[in-house]
Amino acid sequence: MQSNLRIILLVGGTSTERYISKLSSKSIYNALNTLGHEVILLDPAYGDNQPTEPEKFFDEKDFAEISNSNYIKCFNRKEFDSADLVFIGLHGKWGEDGTVQAILDLKGVKYTGSKTLASAVTMDKILSKILFDKFNIPTPRWFSFNNCEMSSEEISDKIEKELSYPAIIKPNDQGSTVGLSICRNKNDVKLALSVAKDYSEKILVEEFIPGRELTVGVLGEDALPVLEIKPKHEIYDYECKYTSGMSEYIVPADIPENIAKELQRASLIAFKELECEGYARIDFRLSPENKFYLLEINTLPGMTSLSLVPKMAKAVGMSFEQLIERIIELSL
Repeated sequence: MQSNLRIILLVGGTSTERYISKLSSKSIYNALNTLGHEVILLDPAYGDNQPTEPEKFFDEKDFAEISNSNYIKCFNRKEFDSADLVFIGLHGKWGEDGTVQAILDLKGVKYTGSKTLASAVTMDKILSKILFDKFNIPTPRWFSFNNCEMSSEEISDKIEKELSYPAIIKPNDQGSTVGLSICRNKNDVKLALSVAKDYSEKILVEEFIPGRELTVGVLGEDALPVLEIKPKHEIYDYECKYTSGMSEYIVPADIPENIAKELQRASLIAFKELECEGYARIDFRLSPENKFYLLEINTLPGMTSLSLVPKMAKAVGMSFEQLIERIIELSL
């Protein structure tokens, strides 16, 4: 591949995962420089007021005031006119939900990851669930509602009748388990709802699947080895994801070969049917009976030092720089 591509790396954004985006983007930035590409850093949340020093993009403390209203100012910058590719290092809302992808489509600029429709669908957990059911991909039983549509008592009754406890309550359009709660009984529902409603107008309620946390990375038409996550907590929550030492990672996962192949097969089917492109990470729970359930698809998975897709790529002999180069190849 041509080694001197002009690449815009989008950093930060305005979602609740802004800090994680900075961590991912710093790793991507270093890899792009090592590969010899010309890298232009831009944070959509800053608009026209962009830092001049690369380090300022990755600082935990923001360089300036951030706002959703700055996005259009950022995307109107002249740097987009001469870019060969936009590498999206954003996470969450206003990053992997189709918003940025739609703007880049209108500008006719190539970018990494899935296109607008697939990004919007996979970020919408309810719509993803509908499609998993349509394509006969096993997923935990669920129901959803809009804020203020049901009382906590009505939701508790519905959980008891349709799912049973424990159950998961989470906002419809957040990543990194932001706003997610485990409800062990009806007394937990009211608090869980108040947390989830802070992040989304739509709420998803899902049966809790006991067992193991597994994930599969997809690169183009290839499924990477299955990775098992052993978090210190009962679920792979925000703290376990982004705190060193809070999770153990095993790749390839210590599971029967036929189960591993089924997980890879289901991952490729979900990736294809939801029209994803480039790369993604598909998350599963595996019950004690070795029955798997697809939880969600991440179209812009993390690229931090603790992230999972780089660990799976390493298991097949692919360095982080080679992974980034492969993502670029798929995008072009």
